[in-house]
Amino acid sequence: MDTVKVSPKYQVVIPRRVRRELGIRPGQRIRVLLYQGRLEFIPLKNMKKMRGFLEGIDTTVEREPDRA
Repeated sequence: MDTVKVSPKYQVVIPRRVRRELGIRPGQRIRVLLYQGRLEFIPLKNMKKMRGFLEGIDTTVEREPDRA
């Protein structure tokens, strides 16, 4: 677990290990959520890069009648 310090401008540096693991690059947008008294940072992905990420998912689930 990494610890960061908040600067006088309320900025934090994302540790290198975390940036590498999540593939965060300079200029990338990150969504910030306040959830149950804590902050969560969610890197936003380019929609073009998301293509095919659900390949192989089982789509044979039973659907509601109004969704057929």
